[in-house]
Amino acid sequence: MEKRYESFNEFYPYYLSEHKKRGTRISHFIGTTLFFVWVLSALLNTTLLHVLYGAITAYFFAWIGHFFIEKNKPATFKYPLMSLRGDFKLYFDILSGKEGFGK
Repeated sequence: MEKRYESFNEFYPYYLSEHKKRGTRISHFIGTTLFFVWVLSALLNTTLLHVLYGAITAYFFAWIGHFFIEKNKPATFKYPLMSLRGDFKLYFDILSGKEGFGK
């Protein structure tokens, strides 16, 4: 029987275990950075369509990391909201130096 995570604090160590490789973390970092660029563009140009472009761009880069580098399924499929929160936490932890890009 598969473990079901009830809280983000319980989920996050699993999230990190699915993002061990340097290339996966770099691809997520690039995708999340581009997401924020698209969100800024949406605000500056007052168009919500750019937020959609940002989401597509972020998932594109994240899924490249999972399918071709990490060789696992993205946690998004089972835990969409916790996974999104994990993406942002990892992003800001990398920016702050709390986490690295992995091995």
